[in-house]
Amino acid sequence: MNSEELWKAVLSEMELSLSRASFTTWFKETLLVANNNGIAVVGVPNGFIKEWLENKYNKQILNIIRKHDQSIREVKYSIGNARLAVAPQRIEMSQILRDRIQEECPSDSEIDKITNLNHRYTFESFVVGVNNELAHAACVAVTKNLGKIYNPLFIYGGVGLGKTHILQATGNLIHSNDPTKRILYIPAEKLTTQIVESIKNRTVEELKQRYGGLDLLIIDDIQFIAGKERTQDIFFGTFNELYSKNKQIILSSDRPPSTIPALEERLRSRFEGGMIADIQLPDYETRLAILKLKGKEKGVVLDEESLSYIATNIQKNIRELEGVLNRIAAFNQIYNKMPTIKEIKQLLTAYLSTPYRKPTPQLVMKSVADFYKIHLTDLTKRSRRKEVVHPRQIAMYLLREEVKFSFPEIGLKLGGRDHSTVIHACTKIREGEENSETIKQELTLIKERIYQSLDTN
Repeated sequence: MNSEELWKAVLSEMELSLSRASFTTWFKETLLVANNNGIAVVGVPNGFIKEWLENKYNKQILNIIRKHDQSIREVKYSIGNARLAVAPQRIEMSQILRDRIQEECPSDSEIDKITNLNHRYTFESFVVGVNNELAHAACVAVTKNLGKIYNPLFIYGGVGLGKTHILQATGNLIHSNDPTKRILYIPAEKLTTQIVESIKNRTVEELKQRYGGLDLLIIDDIQFIAGKERTQDIFFGTFNELYSKNKQIILSSDRPPSTIPALEERLRSRFEGGMIADIQLPDYETRLAILKLKGKEKGVVLDEESLSYIATNIQKNIRELEGVLNRIAAFNQIYNKMPTIKEIKQLLTAYLSTPYRKPTPQLVMKSVADFYKIHLTDLTKRSRRKEVVHPRQIAMYLLREEVKFSFPEIGLKLGGRDHSTVIHACTKIREGEENSETIKQELTLIKERIYQSLDTN
C-alpha cells in the first residue's frame, strides 16, 4: 500500500467517526507526504490544523495507519505540504475565536486568592428577567442581611443559565461592603478533593476549623457530593456549625434538593429548610438584554434587526449567546466591520442548521439512570425498590413522549414488562408532570441532559 492509498484509508475511517463539518475542517486538505524509517509525515496547510491534529486526533490516526502498516511507529505533521491552502478567513476565524475564549478565561489576577471569587462577576453585569428574578432578589436580600434570612440559600437551574455568576456576584458585593468578612467560594468537586486530602494527611480537624470560621460559605454544584459518604458527613458537621452561628451558606445545583440522588436525608432536609430559588431558560426579552449588555462588554454593537434575529434563534442558554457574540467579534476583527444581517445568518449556520435528531432509547435510558444515580441495568430488572421504580416509570414516559415508542416496545425495552404496566406508568408520570412541581422539574432537567448530549455528538 503506497502513501496515497494509506492516507485514503485513514480519511475513510476518520470521516465515519466525525461530523461532516469537523472532517472538512481538519482533514480535507491533508495528505501523507512521507513514510520513511517508521515515521509517517502528514502534510497540513497551517499551524492551527497541525496543533489540532497533534493534540486531538494523533492517537486515532496512528492506530488506523498501524492497522495497514505495522512498521510505522510515529506520526508527525508538516506545514506547507498540503494539496491546497485552506481558505485563510476560515482558519483566522477559528484562531481568533480560540484566542478570544482564552482571553475570557479568568486570569490569576482576577481571582481573589483568599475568597476564590472572580472579580468579573457582579450584579451590574447580571441581566435580570422573569427567569431569574426570584434568585436575584434572594441573593440581594442576603447581601443586606447576612445569615439572618434565607439561610441556607439554595439556587438551582440548568447548565449555562448564570448560577455561578449570581453566586459569585453575591460574594463580591458582600466582600466589597465589608472586606473583613471571611468568605469562601468553592466548587463541590474541589471541596471533595480537599476533604480526601485532609483524610489522607490526617488534617480533618484543621479543615473543619478553617471552614467553621467563615462568615459566608458558597458551594457551587453541590450535587457532586451525592454518593460521597465521607464528604457528606464532614460537610454536615460544617453546615451545622455555620448555621448555629448564623453564618451564611449559599449553595447551587443543577436540580432541587428533593431530586438529588444519593444525598443523605439529613442534608436534604437542611437544604430544604432555607430558601430555594430556580433559574430557568431566559425568555426573548431577557436574551435581547443579555446580547446588548454582553455585546457592549465585547465591543460588538449590532442593529436591532440583528439582535432580534439572534435572540429569536438562540434560545438554549447564556453561554450560547456569548458564543455567537464571539463569532461576530472575530468577524469584526478579520474584516474591520460589523456583519450584516445576511452575514450573521451565515455565521450562525453551525447553530441553526443542525437537523432535528430524535434521541435513541439507549440515550434516554442512560440519561435517566445517570440523573438518578442508578445503574442502567436497574431499569430492566424486576426490582420494586422505590429508588428504582420511579426512575423506571420516568424512562417509560420519556420513551413514549420523546422516542415515540409504542407501549409494547417500551415494555420489551424495559425488561419484558406488560404493556398495561407501561400505560399505568405513563399515565402516572403525565399526571405528575401536571400536578407535581418536583416531577415537572425532574423531567425538564432530564430532557436537558438528553438534548445536550445530542448537540455534542
